Amino acid sequence: MQIKKLPKSKFPSALLEIPEPPENLWIIGELPKEDLIYLCIVGSRKFTSYGKEACEKIITGLKGYPIVIVSGFAMGIDTIAHKKAMQVGLKTIVFPGSGLSAEAMYPKTNVRLMNEIVENGGCLISEFEPDFKATQWSFPMRNRLMAGISKATLIIEAEERSGTLITARLTTEYNRDLLVVPGSIFSSSSKGTNRLLHQGATPVVCAEDVLEALGFEQEKDEEKQKKLFQDLSPEEKKIVELLREPIPRDDLIRVMKLPIPTANALLSVMEIKGLVKEELGEIRLV
Repeated sequence: MQIKKLPKSKFPSALLEIPEPPENLWIIGELPKEDLIYLCIVGSRKFTSYGKEACEKIITGLKGYPIVIVSGFAMGIDTIAHKKAMQVGLKTIVFPGSGLSAEAMYPKTNVRLMNEIVENGGCLISEFEPDFKATQWSFPMRNRLMAGISKATLIIEAEERSGTLITARLTTEYNRDLLVVPGSIFSSSSKGTNRLLHQGATPVVCAEDVLEALGFEQEKDEEKQKKLFQDLSPEEKKIVELLREPIPRDDLIRVMKLPIPTANALLSVMEIKGLVKEELGEIRLV
């Protein structure tokens, strides 16, 4: 893939505003437009299933918004963020801790992902010479570019001593918003993130929290509810009418007068759509 050296006039303006801005930038792919909002997402290499699910769920909720996902290409949360961003149609930018040549690229396991990112309209950026191989100090250096280009940084799982915390510190130093997903008090993967919350970072439990932090106006609950119940199929409308009050699943299926597999499938689809939910064996409207 072609590596280009960016002229200073093409540098993202946000990177020229940080202390110690980059002297040089090399790029593979195309920079997304600057009128998009850049969100840095980083986290633990030793992620848990909770961290993976939180990362994917939040990014899914950003679908359709003019947001670019920025991360560092490391195995773990970074890679999950890049992949999920592309799955939901968001562009993504990679800042590796190495140069951009195929020989220098780190980690090697992500070379295929690199191609996918470029094919999906994203890019890889590095201030290091193309053949520069990653070192211990090159990762903190690239972290400042990730934090600097982004309006906010979202941290998903970080241990007590973690490179992710360097990105968090730089985010606050650059007066960007620091967003953190709370974690279990029993998990070593959450000791760093929970400490950041104690120090005043903004807690994030859903995509709406991220969108609010990025300055997007949120729909009122009534508007959301109205949209949810538009374009229902006749069968779905019938279920909504039946659920004026919560009903046990077996009773609801009996009243629906549909084959049990068909009724269960319909209820599952409605649950995925966010129309209904099941609590304590009863089906109720959301």
